[in-house]
Amino acid sequence: MENKYLTVTALTKYIKRKFETDPHVKNIWLKGEISNFKHHSRGHMYLTIKDDNARIQAVMFAGNNRRLKFRPENGMNVLIRGEVGVFEQFGQYQLYIQQMEPDGLGSLYLAFEQLKEKLHKEGYFDVQYKQELPAFPRHIGVITSPTGAAVRDIITTLKRRYPIARTTIVPVLVQGPYAPQSIADALKRANESGLFDVLIVGRGGGSIEELWSFNEAVVAKAIFHSSTPVISAVGHETDSTISDYAADVRAPTPTGAAEIAVPSQVELIDKLNNVQRYLTKVMNQYTADAKQHLKRLKQSYAFRYPEQLMVQKEQELDKYVDRIDKMFHMEWRRKHESLAQMNTRLAASHPNRQIDHASREFNQYYKQLNDLINSCIDKNTDRLQAAIEKLSLLNPLETMKRGYAILYDPSGELVKSVNNVLEKDRIAVKLADGSLDCQVLAVKEENNGAGEQGE
Repeated sequence: MENKYLTVTALTKYIKRKFETDPHVKNIWLKGEISNFKHHSRGHMYLTIKDDNARIQAVMFAGNNRRLKFRPENGMNVLIRGEVGVFEQFGQYQLYIQQMEPDGLGSLYLAFEQLKEKLHKEGYFDVQYKQELPAFPRHIGVITSPTGAAVRDIITTLKRRYPIARTTIVPVLVQGPYAPQSIADALKRANESGLFDVLIVGRGGGSIEELWSFNEAVVAKAIFHSSTPVISAVGHETDSTISDYAADVRAPTPTGAAEIAVPSQVELIDKLNNVQRYLTKVMNQYTADAKQHLKRLKQSYAFRYPEQLMVQKEQELDKYVDRIDKMFHMEWRRKHESLAQMNTRLAASHPNRQIDHASREFNQYYKQLNDLINSCIDKNTDRLQAAIEKLSLLNPLETMKRGYAILYDPSGELVKSVNNVLEKDRIAVKLADGSLDCQVLAVKEENNGAGEQGE
């Protein structure tokens, strides 16, 4: 009973064998739109091919996609050849792509536009990086096929226009899978040698496939990084390659590149003849003017009567000497007077006068201050003397000298009333010249006009 059930693996392998044995899904042609495109770091491409009603997962391994001339993008319509198989791990069928072409545009044209846009964004075509060609190159390097018609056209044109320039052919492959790297390596060697003043890179005409080597990024980057100015001459005037955009100058043909690289000796000779005629004319005119000027000098008064001229100039010199001497004395006198005035003003402003005036004011204020201080001292001395006299009147010793005495009880307290003592109390009597030790024999209280109140 249990043998009726299949495992998932067994079922998936069964379906996979069905796909592998079905000739209708082994070599199919499919058209659709790309979505969910992903270019894995290992080189494989994963994408979905869809139309309005269905979609299928697809993969294009690195071994197949490295031959693509364009870069797949989401939304791009493509034509695909491949086979359908089963990816066992996920149990899903998918399309294994072997070839892929853009639908509507040729793959080479699309690859050209994509690389052109990419290099343009990276600045490879910027005008600011273009180098100027030397006006009179001494050594020209021609990077092309040594057996093509283009190299003959270039050499013939260079010899005809500027035979004194040295020309060196740097042989390269100009078509085929190894051509791009061959051209890039030749550019690198030419720059490292330092022999060339300008480089011509190109080839004769051909189909877009034959010219494709000059549309590869490795060639464009080698041209861009060249320290020697580069002229691109690929195909005919109607042909356009990435190398043309990356080069410092684009020539319509290889012959045109040679004409751009060097000046024409015929034109140079004509220009030299024109310059020679112009210089001859200028020199003749200058010589005629100089002769005319010399003639006028010979006829002048100085050359005809030099002694009279010397006498006249001697008199003029004496006048000038007298004038200078007079001006010197006038100026000396003016400076002397100015100095005297300045001395007078300086003496009037001398600080000794201000010091004397300040000294007199100081003495006057000092005397006034002393007078004021003495007046204050006298006044305060009188006040002090009056105060001393008043204090003398209030001094108890002075009162005691007039016959008065001060009583103290045995405890030393001042006796102010008869009520402070009793009979037989001993009291001390303080006089002006000494004291008495006494005993109270009796106590009598007097009213002094207010009536008696006791003993």
